Amino acid sequence: MTLATADLGALLQLVPVQRAGFALVLAAVGLPIVGVIIVGLDIMPVRFAMMHVALLGIAVGLLTGLDPMLCALVACALSGAGIAPLARTPDGLSGAMGLLMSLAIAAALLVLAVSGVNASGAFALLWGSILSVSAADLTVLGVLAALVPGLFWWRRRDVALLLYDRELAQCSGVPVRGLTLALLVLVAVAVAGAIKLTGALLVDALTLLPALAARRLGSSLKSITLWAVGIGVVVNVAGFLLALWLDWPPGPVLVLTAGAVVLAVHLVPERRKTSWRAPASVSLPSSH
Repeated sequence: MTLATADLGALLQLVPVQRAGFALVLAAVGLPIVGVIIVGLDIMPVRFAMMHVALLGIAVGLLTGLDPMLCALVACALSGAGIAPLARTPDGLSGAMGLLMSLAIAAALLVLAVSGVNASGAFALLWGSILSVSAADLTVLGVLAALVPGLFWWRRRDVALLLYDRELAQCSGVPVRGLTLALLVLVAVAVAGAIKLTGALLVDALTLLPALAARRLGSSLKSITLWAVGIGVVVNVAGFLLALWLDWPPGPVLVLTAGAVVLAVHLVPERRKTSWRAPASVSLPSSH
């Protein structure tokens, strides 16, 4: 069942709907760039690990009475920083993420079990609750919308070298360890910040999928980044309006909309023969 145009217009006048739409626009500014980082560093497992860490943070928040989303952000930031020293070999980061994922979900389930906290509140965030976006959530997304592009532009040469080839970046004087640490923390916090919009299980709609589509269209890191942000804005706005019109859950509709764009873009002939992505999983060189 779909809404009439007049009903959709009335729905768009509601404050929760306007707040959700604004949140998606803010998310489209910063989170697709995070997707570019994820693809460039070949750190796909980071998404799944941070989803589990966020769940642990939410469980701790419910137990202590603190803001669950704030606890999730802090937990993800600390985890992103904590795993960086473990990633000293090409496969080190994947192994660290697997360990982190297992420990985080076990700890989250234990906290929920022994505390008697209602687990439905924690697991509800796995599916998203976009219409319950608060002013605090908008603040987090606004900070990410400013911080992610700002860092990208400020260290664009270093980031470009790191995403292309970490060994070349190191030989060129790029602070590989510090920059990788900053990017890992940024990715972790961004994943946590997106959970409220689409849910932990569907966060790829805001991060990874726009980056995958942009990778086919752009010919340089700058153009790929601009394409990712543009695709993110279009997908978020169109998917949200479609979800309202069809009266369907926004999270799955956003994912399907983004997925449709990725599939359509892959019908376009690839413009480049070389890959901009780092040739192997990220590693942190040992200090000398």
